[in-house]
Amino acid sequence: MKKLLALSAVLGMTSAVAAPVTITYWQYDYASKVTEMNALIKKFEAANPDIMVKQENFPYDAYNQKVATSVPAGQGPDVVNMYYGWLPQYIDSGYLQPLPAKDFPTSQIDATFAPMVRISKSNGKYYALPTAVRTLAVFYNKDLFRAAGITQPPHTWDQFIADAQKIVKGTAPRYTTLGFGIQPDAQDYHVVREVLLRQFGGQPYTKDGKTVTYASDAGVKAMTFYTDMMTKQKLGIPNFFPGNNSYRDAFIAGKVGMIIDGSFAVGTISTAAKFNWGVTPLPVLKQGGMRANFGSFWVNGITKNATGDKLSASIKFLKFLTSEDTQRDWLKNVGEIPASRKLSGDAALRSDPVFGPFVYSLPFAYSTVFVDEAGQRKAWVDAINTVLLQGGDPAAAIKQAASNEQKILDGFYKK
Repeated sequence: MKKLLALSAVLGMTSAVAAPVTITYWQYDYASKVTEMNALIKKFEAANPDIMVKQENFPYDAYNQKVATSVPAGQGPDVVNMYYGWLPQYIDSGYLQPLPAKDFPTSQIDATFAPMVRISKSNGKYYALPTAVRTLAVFYNKDLFRAAGITQPPHTWDQFIADAQKIVKGTAPRYTTLGFGIQPDAQDYHVVREVLLRQFGGQPYTKDGKTVTYASDAGVKAMTFYTDMMTKQKLGIPNFFPGNNSYRDAFIAGKVGMIIDGSFAVGTISTAAKFNWGVTPLPVLKQGGMRANFGSFWVNGITKNATGDKLSASIKFLKFLTSEDTQRDWLKNVGEIPASRKLSGDAALRSDPVFGPFVYSLPFAYSTVFVDEAGQRKAWVDAINTVLLQGGDPAAAIKQAASNEQKILDGFYKK
């Protein structure tokens, strides 16, 4: 009997040691990303039978609050997906731990990832890494272009406006088809700040990112140019369709000639759109003029709650998520550009009719250093809407945006 008890104890200990470690992964609820992550988790678990990954998803609007209430209480994710613009707040709040240098050497990351990824560094340490990066481009409806007698996508903003005017049908606010799917709180406010402002000769911030510099002649020109597309050129209206993705849903429905969107939208549009569509780089003010773009990405970091075996498992999972194989899968199934310099520089990818325009834009894509992404976004969107929806003056609007955003920057950096 004693021998049996001893054997049982040993078997019990063996069973306990062999039990898989379970880690929790969080990302917001975006259909193509959730589906892809489910497939990746199966692949990772097959290669690592000692680790189980539980994916949990939450609506975008509630995501940050969920992280803020869960992680400090020792609950929630071990590995968390977040917009790069949230990193300063996540680091400052103590949600994340630095990535172990022995597993994620800083010099290696600097050398192998796209340059914009360096914004994920704080005090010389990386706290998170992306699987993919993205830029903006114009998605256009080839069938609507053909019906309007347009033979090629626009290269300049003047051509963009002229093409949109040929496509738009109806009159405000009762349009039946939009020339341009205007949506300030989607990607458009990035276009005003990082693209139009630079093309008009301005800079949005000082080099250290601590001071707003767009309350300038260039800033007024950028704000005026964008808002004129609705107020004067009558290309469209915001919220043409209901929902957070109004502009994209309307495009997918075949009711919009052009939208400006990120490479992350490729998967959704390619699956749902039932017409011929294409992608072209963002326009310039004049032929041969300055190009600019907005670069962004989502990153995965390890929370402070991952310790011991969970930390080891989280490190393995993060390495898997940033591997070249995963980056290729992500490109294929989600549509975002690989974060690897080598992969994004691939000749076939650069010449691809859909992904090529996004890859082409990487060298001149700027990533804004957010300290409060939601607050800074609100400052811009509110300013744009005072012009679009309330008939405000663009110069006053850009001045107000600068004042509101500077208060946010001062509050963070002075603290």
